[in-house]
Amino acid sequence: MDTTNVIMIPQSDKEPRKWKFSELLADHEVRLRWEKVRKYFFLRESTYDMTNLCNIRCDGCYYYEGEKQFARGNENPEAWRTLMQEEKARGITYVVLAGAEPSMVPELLEVCYREMPLGCIASNGFKRIPETVGYKIHISVWGNDETSLRVRRAKNLLLKQIDNYRGDDRAVFVYTFTRDNIEEIYEVMDSIVTHECKITFNVFSSPVGYAGSLRHTRDSLDRTRDVMLDLLASYPDHVLFSPYNVVAHTHQYGLHTLYGCPYPRRNPSTDIGLGRSFRQYRADLSWDRDVACCVPDTDCDECRHYASGSAVVTARLYRHVTDPDTFKSWLDYVDTYLAVWVKGYEKDDHLCRTMITPPQ
Repeated sequence: MDTTNVIMIPQSDKEPRKWKFSELLADHEVRLRWEKVRKYFFLRESTYDMTNLCNIRCDGCYYYEGEKQFARGNENPEAWRTLMQEEKARGITYVVLAGAEPSMVPELLEVCYREMPLGCIASNGFKRIPETVGYKIHISVWGNDETSLRVRRAKNLLLKQIDNYRGDDRAVFVYTFTRDNIEEIYEVMDSIVTHECKITFNVFSSPVGYAGSLRHTRDSLDRTRDVMLDLLASYPDHVLFSPYNVVAHTHQYGLHTLYGCPYPRRNPSTDIGLGRSFRQYRADLSWDRDVACCVPDTDCDECRHYASGSAVVTARLYRHVTDPDTFKSWLDYVDTYLAVWVKGYEKDDHLCRTMITPPQ
């Protein structure tokens, strides 16, 4: 994409027009998109570390930070079945299963799926998860195979991931942009497109205290933005992203600064929303509200994580009903989020190709 044609709409000094919500919905395409996404407003998530085991070890891994890594794994299927039943009873409708590496305990994944059929698994893709587990599967990619060997200590990992999941409608490959691997995405995209896979983008968000080479700078965020836009224009059938996703996740400020994070770790309120409902369970089935967020032990000021944005940005509907382009951009973001996270949901074309400034 020629980024010289991309316009960032500035904040105006003039009193902005106050749009009624009914006026924003007067556009037929906008109303259709609104009706499409609002059907999923019932989704209410929590996250679960399925195990403290992993078959690889990556630089900058979130799991092996903080206290959660020391939780003793509970591999009793009945304990997990009971937990899922209790979660349904308190209103949870969507589960994010993570770890360390959840593919190490497939029998527990089966139990969760039978009790709670909407959800997603975050996996390194090294070991295939059985087809009987019908969740979305997010397969983490941190560069080409040379980088995977250096950063993740796994040889030919991308080839292994594609062999495991090509042709699988559960699978979304998640490319994490670090400071060092930005240009490698083009090599990865060649493989993704050749094998007709889907991909979305993540931005490395430093764990607390991390000072390694993966941490972003202002220049690397700018370059990541340019590359994302190029790929979004070049591979619209394979890339699950939108211009507003690019804005939100490559901004000089993190998600909490831009939007305010609703997860309990940064949100003291227990009255409504994620502050009341969200829990992050450790592998021993314990949880601690004071540290609960979707990617625990991330440096909040550095958080640009795609999983965080799925809640942080979409929860701010009221901020995005200020004008047609801002509202369309928010709808594009939600449409993208649902296509990435909900099995069977198909993303539509962008309503807004203009890169708006995140609303105050």
